[in-house]
Amino acid sequence: MRFSGTSSAVLTACSALALLTSPAAAATRPGPDLLYAKPATAPQLTNTGIWHAPPILISGTTAYRKGEFLYQDYLYDDNGAQQTTDPGDPRAAGDLFSKPNGTYTYPTDTDYAGDAADIVEFRLKPLASATAFRLTLNTLKNPSLIAFTIALAKVNSASKPLPFGANVSAPLDVAVTVHPGADGKTLVGDVTDDTGATLGTATVAVDMQRRQIDVRLPHALWDPKKGKARVAMGVGLWDKAAKAYLLPQASADATHPGGGGVGGTPEGFFNVAYRTHEDLPSVTEGTAVETSPAWWRDRRQGIELAKGDMSRFSIDVDFGKLARGVTDDHAIPRTGPMDRILASRFETGQGTDFSVACFPANNLDCTGSYTGNLQPYAIYVPRKKMQKPGYGLTLLLHSLSAPYNQYLGTRNQSEYGERGAGNIVITPEGRGPAGFYESYGAADVFEVMDDVLHRFKIDRSRTVTTGYSMGGIGSLRLASQFPDLFARLHSTVGFEQNNDVLASLRNVPVLMWNTHGDELANEAEFMQTAQTLDSLGYRYELDIFPPCANALCSPLFPNHLELAVNDQFAPGAAFLDDAAVDRNPSHVTYVVDGARNKPKLDMVGDHAYWVSGLTLRDASKNGPGGEPIGTIDAVSHGRGATDPASAMLPVGTGTLTGGNMGSLVYDRIGRTWGAPTPGPRSDSVDLTATNIATATIDPKRAGLTCAAKVAITSDGPVTVTLAGCNRTVKGG
Repeated sequence: MRFSGTSSAVLTACSALALLTSPAAAATRPGPDLLYAKPATAPQLTNTGIWHAPPILISGTTAYRKGEFLYQDYLYDDNGAQQTTDPGDPRAAGDLFSKPNGTYTYPTDTDYAGDAADIVEFRLKPLASATAFRLTLNTLKNPSLIAFTIALAKVNSASKPLPFGANVSAPLDVAVTVHPGADGKTLVGDVTDDTGATLGTATVAVDMQRRQIDVRLPHALWDPKKGKARVAMGVGLWDKAAKAYLLPQASADATHPGGGGVGGTPEGFFNVAYRTHEDLPSVTEGTAVETSPAWWRDRRQGIELAKGDMSRFSIDVDFGKLARGVTDDHAIPRTGPMDRILASRFETGQGTDFSVACFPANNLDCTGSYTGNLQPYAIYVPRKKMQKPGYGLTLLLHSLSAPYNQYLGTRNQSEYGERGAGNIVITPEGRGPAGFYESYGAADVFEVMDDVLHRFKIDRSRTVTTGYSMGGIGSLRLASQFPDLFARLHSTVGFEQNNDVLASLRNVPVLMWNTHGDELANEAEFMQTAQTLDSLGYRYELDIFPPCANALCSPLFPNHLELAVNDQFAPGAAFLDDAAVDRNPSHVTYVVDGARNKPKLDMVGDHAYWVSGLTLRDASKNGPGGEPIGTIDAVSHGRGATDPASAMLPVGTGTLTGGNMGSLVYDRIGRTWGAPTPGPRSDSVDLTATNIATATIDPKRAGLTCAAKVAITSDGPVTVTLAGCNRTVKGG
């Protein structure tokens, strides 16, 4: 891509650290305060009593740690067997492109919270006279509603039916089934043999705060000693009257789950453990992309449970290694695509709430469908060796009606990850399929970024954002609100819904990919975004692809999904490259959009580069679109640079090759900048403000002194503070 003049100087690691941590600069650090928050602690991820090993936090993996064997499950994957879809499935409206493979739905009683059997973690360890197990659930509002069975066997034992009407088989010598006791409240652990005969009981303890259930199985009933044992485990709901697993019927009601089909004997488990080989999604499955996907990493679970056999999800545990306290993390991936678990500081409720409507995108306070304090996100860790000072960071935001795993295993993900010096690519869930990266959806993005910054060595200056459809809209939205956080932006089939904020992207080059005849992101919308960038004289390129004419086209939205199914993003990766943010440009333009600021979530856009402390003089809905906005334009002459010349790119065509649909010829328009040109240097700054009451400039970062001349043009009274100078200037 033909852009120049993107950065006059890249900060060194030391100066970047000073930028983020010095008191004088804290107000102008890139992004919201939430991005710099102390990592949250979720009770479900903490230990007590005999348990000491740290959680893995990478879903679908196992490890031996501190004498404990751990399994980390996927979140919100408790969808049961693939039977017949419940016609009242509450997910149907929002999950068009993120349907689970399992069809089970929960009873509508709020105690189930749409998530009651969702495994977070299952671990075990040998004790002197017993074997201890611990199940952690994502949601635990009423323990009397759930049950789970642990199947234990010798390595070569045959698969046999599990007790209490589970309708599922597994390798089995001894089963421990935890369920409500006679009082309907206290959990008990029934121990049975492979015929269902009672052997005795295991002790059970419930920790409601941690949502953990601790089970102790006496060696007198089962003792693996220091050998290997095969273990399987599944979680379902409990039928108090029948004293058995509560099986799904066709449609859910207040006390019965749905999605079990008509007739037959549906399986009793919603979620099973030890799924270490779940399928990755594929963008070329045709209609199967919508009907039998792997978006929630539950494809194998749904298929195998429907067979009534979970042998595939049994695993051999080496109790000799546990007795020796061996640490063995070899089964945990270190590079490539994977799913991680985030501990969020926000929990608006346990479980899910699909009655929350975040679409159309006019609910700026939407909490999202996934309300708990554990949130999933997809991550790609480059296979190439990290170079100092660290990997770059790429936001790859998902589409409307799609989940965090939309790109898992695609070229869209890996080409961004392996570009240049290597980039970690992250796709947050955004609290649901339709949050449009506002409010709690945006908070999830910054919490995931914060989590990654604490777990990996990241070169913060090499942060970029990209995404598809709603993800492209989100990239434009987040970069407009926090422009000094991002070096570049690539939007695919997206557009900006409030083009007034695009003025903030003066120092963020934009690449847009759109399609003719797009059924969702239509030509008028994306052309308006491009024309706004063009009228501002900013760097952008718009590539418009032809309507889809390929057998792989989606039958529902062929043109809108064309580039997703094609799955070739090498030119986009080349555009993003290893570009670095120019933290101290001479010219800053920033639009304050009061509607998008969320102080309660520590997400306030009131600063960019060396300008901060921006407040609106009139916070009523004064913008053209009814939003409360204000604009500041600040030009520093302290470095003697003038705006580079802006020129149209030659109108032409290009060809995208290497994708699933062959060669795609596209039309190209855009604008580029020449190299920065020297100009007269002076200790002065020109400020132009519209509906701004206060502003602060950092003289040092702007190349000025405390004695700098401040020229103000404003449509009303404005007070400008020079940080660290004990000086204010009034204008207007």
